[in-house]
Amino acid sequence: MQQQRTFDPVTLITATAPMKADVYGGRAKCLQRLVRLDMPVPTTVALSFDAVHRIANGQMPAMDEVLFPFGDTPLLSVRPSSQDPDWGGPGAILNIGMCDARHAQMVKDIGEPLATRLYLRFVQSYAIHVARLDPEMFDLPANAGQAGLKQALDAFEFETDEVFPQDPAVQLAEVLRSMARAWEGTTARLLRQAKGAPADAGLGLVVQAMALGVGPGECGTGVIQYVDAATGQPQIKGRYLGQSQRREALGDVEGAIFLTHDDRGPSLEDLCPDIFARLVEYGDVCRRKLREEMSVEFTIESGALWILDAVRVQRSSRASVRIAVALAEDKIIPREEAVLRVQPTALSEMLHRQVDPSAERDLIVSGIAASPGAATGKIVLTASEAQASAARGEACILVRRETTPEDIRGMHAAHAVLTMRGGITSHAAVIGRGLGLPCVVGASDLSIDLRKGLIISPDGRQFAAGDVITVDGTAGDVLAGQPAMTEAALDGAFQTLLDWADDIRDIGVRANADTPLDAKTASNFAAEGIGLCRTEHMFFGSDRLGVMREMIFAETAADRRAVLDRLLPIQRADFGELFDIMQGQPVCIRLFDPPLHEFLPSDKAGLRDLAEQLALPLFEVSERVAALTEYNPMLGMRGVRLGIAIPEIYEMQARAIFEATVASATPVVPEIMIPLVSAMKEVELVKSRIDAIAASVAASSKVDFKYKLGVMVETPRAALRAEDIAQHASFLSFGTNDLTQMTYGLSRDDAGRFMSAYVQQGVYDEDPFHSLDVEGVGELLSIGAERGRLGRPDVTLSICGEHGGTRSAIAFCRSQGFDYVSCSPFRVPVARLSAAQLTLLDLANSDI
Repeated sequence: MQQQRTFDPVTLITATAPMKADVYGGRAKCLQRLVRLDMPVPTTVALSFDAVHRIANGQMPAMDEVLFPFGDTPLLSVRPSSQDPDWGGPGAILNIGMCDARHAQMVKDIGEPLATRLYLRFVQSYAIHVARLDPEMFDLPANAGQAGLKQALDAFEFETDEVFPQDPAVQLAEVLRSMARAWEGTTARLLRQAKGAPADAGLGLVVQAMALGVGPGECGTGVIQYVDAATGQPQIKGRYLGQSQRREALGDVEGAIFLTHDDRGPSLEDLCPDIFARLVEYGDVCRRKLREEMSVEFTIESGALWILDAVRVQRSSRASVRIAVALAEDKIIPREEAVLRVQPTALSEMLHRQVDPSAERDLIVSGIAASPGAATGKIVLTASEAQASAARGEACILVRRETTPEDIRGMHAAHAVLTMRGGITSHAAVIGRGLGLPCVVGASDLSIDLRKGLIISPDGRQFAAGDVITVDGTAGDVLAGQPAMTEAALDGAFQTLLDWADDIRDIGVRANADTPLDAKTASNFAAEGIGLCRTEHMFFGSDRLGVMREMIFAETAADRRAVLDRLLPIQRADFGELFDIMQGQPVCIRLFDPPLHEFLPSDKAGLRDLAEQLALPLFEVSERVAALTEYNPMLGMRGVRLGIAIPEIYEMQARAIFEATVASATPVVPEIMIPLVSAMKEVELVKSRIDAIAASVAASSKVDFKYKLGVMVETPRAALRAEDIAQHASFLSFGTNDLTQMTYGLSRDDAGRFMSAYVQQGVYDEDPFHSLDVEGVGELLSIGAERGRLGRPDVTLSICGEHGGTRSAIAFCRSQGFDYVSCSPFRVPVARLSAAQLTLLDLANSDI
C-alpha cells in the first residue's frame, strides 16, 4: 500500500518542493512550474489550505518560519491561491514591511517621492483591507507626499487608538488573518459557489518578495499575453508602465506603452529589446511546457526582469475553441484533451449573436432563457405585424402572451420572440430553438395591453409597439434599446473540433427539423439525419391553412379526402425537399399530432373570415369551432387518436411520403412515426392502413421501396407496454416533452409560473422540462427500452424530446444503450461535443 505523502503547512517554493494544487492552490503550483522552467521568480512561500483555515480560526503559524527566507528587512506581497483561479479570492496586498525605518532607508536608495508613495500606498491598503477602516478617511492621491503620509498615519492611529504597526511580522500576520477570514465569510462563500466552487473550497496564500518596479534605472511592471483573448489567434498583447507596481499597466493608464513596436508610440520592444525577447521566449516555453496559453505578469527592477505570476488567459468562447485546436494541431496536447477542454456551452454561444459582455444592460424584465442568442428589433404584438415588418425590411421582436401554431409565420418573420407564459418546452421555446431564434418565455411580470399597443415592465415603464428592445435568450433578459453585440463566429477551428468529437462519440446525433430551412441547418451542422419532423408545422403556410380548415369542416370521409387531395402534392413536395437536403440520411416523419382546434381561429374577426371563406353562416362556424374545443386538448383528440378517428389525414400523409420516396433522386428509407400511442391495437390499425398505401404506391409506380414504421413513446402506458408495441414497430423514439408532462401531471406551458419557486425550495433539483428527470421519467425510459428489446431485440431506441441536446440526457441514453438522440438543429453541435466528452470520461474511468 502506497504511503500518503504529507505536506508542510508553510513551504518555500522550489523546483523540488512537494507542491500540489489541491493542497496549496493553483497559483502556488504554477509558480513552482515557472521556477522549474528556470524563470526568474522572486522568493515565494506557500501556505496550505489547512494553514489558512487554521489562521481564520486564530491559529497563526510561526511567523519567523514564514519570514525566514526573506531576510532581515523583508518587503513582501501576499496573494490568494485557490484551487481554481476562476474561484477568485481576496485581493493582493503589496509592500508589506513598509515602516518608518524602511521608509527612511528607501528615501536614500530611490528618493523621497517614490519611497513616500510606496509607504502611503501600503498604509492605505492596510487600513482599508486589513483593519477594515472607512475608505474615505484614506482617500488621498498617490502623490500626496510627506503631508499625505502623515495624514494617513494619523488617521489610522485616531481610528484604532494604536500607532501604525512597524514590525513586518505583525503586519504580515494581520494580512494573513484578514485574507483567511475574508475567504471563509458568508459573502465570499456564496460568490465562489456561484462560480462552481464547492462550499468548503480551500484557499492557499503565497507570500512573495516584492520586485519593486520603482527606483533608479529601468523599472516598471507589465502584463503580456500571446493570443488575442477574443479570437484565440496568436498575437502579443499587453502594456508596460514605468515606475509602477503590479497590474497598474493594464487599462487606459497615462504613460503605459505598447509591448511590440508600434508607430503610435514607444514600446517595450524598442526600450528593452533583450527583456522583450526573453518575455516572448517565456511565452513559448509556457505554451509548450504548461500546455496552455498564459498571461504573464512581470516586473523590471533596475533593468532586471522578474516573473511574478502566470495565469491562464481569460478567453471568449471562440478563443477557447481556437486555442484548444491549435494546441492539439501543434502536438502539445492530444486531440482528446482538446475535445475535453471546450465547454459545450461555448459552442452554443458561437452559433448566435450575443449581447456584448461589456455593454450596459437596461433590464425591462427577466424570464426563462428558452433559446440562446440575442437580437434587437421593434416591438410587434401580432404575427401579421411581424410579417408586415419583415416585408418592410425592419427587424422586429414578436411579443405575445403565449404563441400558438398560428404564430409560426410571425415567428419566422421576427428576429426574436418574447412571451409572458410558457416554459422551456412551450410552443415558443421549441420553435425558437428550431429556428435558432432568440427566445425568452415565462416573463410573467410583464403586462401586455393589446388595445393600446403597449407592454408594461414590472417597474411601470411603458414600451409601445415600434419601440426598440433587445431579447437576450442566453441570459433570459429583455433589455431596453440596442446594446452592443458580438457576432456569431463559426471558423475552421469550430469544425475541426467537432470532426474530432465525431471520431470519438459512440451515440448518434440527429436533428428535429420541420421545414427545409431546419433541414439545411441540421445538414450544415452535420446531423446524422432527422430524428423528428413535426408535420403539423407544414400546415400553417398561407397556401395550406385554409385548405386544412376546409377539411376540418368537411362532413364525410369522401369530402375530407377530396379536400386532402389538394394538400397531397404540397406534402409530397415538402417531403421530397427534405429527402433531397438530407441526401439519403434517415428522415423520421411524425404523422399529424395536434388537436384540430389549433388550426381554427378563436377571435371574432378570425371567425368572420373563416365563415366568409367557407361560405357558411357565422353562427354555424362558431358552433362548430365551439364543438371542437376540448377542456384539455393536450390530452384529448390528438396524435394517433386523430389518425384512427379521421384516418384520411394519415392516409394522405403516408401517400405523400411514399410518392416522394419513389421520386427522390437519392435512395431513401423513410421512417414514419406514430405519435401519442398508448396501446398496441392503435399501432396495428395504423400500420395496416399505411402498409396498404405503401402497396398501392409501389404498384402504381412500379418501384419497390422500403420504409420503417415506429412509435413515439410519450405516454407512460406506452413505456410500460413497450414489449407489445415493439412487435409492430421497428423503432421507439421517446418524446420526453410529453412524457415528462404526463409523468408529473404538469402542463409544460403553465409550469413556468411556479417552477422557479419549486426549484428554489428544493422540491425539484431542476426544472424537469429543462433537465431530464433520470429518476422518475428516466425509469420509464429504462423500462420502455428493456421491454421494447424483449418485444423486438433489434429495435432502434432514441429520444427526440427537447432534452435530447442536454448533457444529462445524452449521458443517460448512453448508459441505456440508446442508438441516437435528436434535438433542435442549433443544439446539434453541442450534443456532438457533449457525447464525445462523455465517451472520453467513461474511457478514463474504466482505466482507473
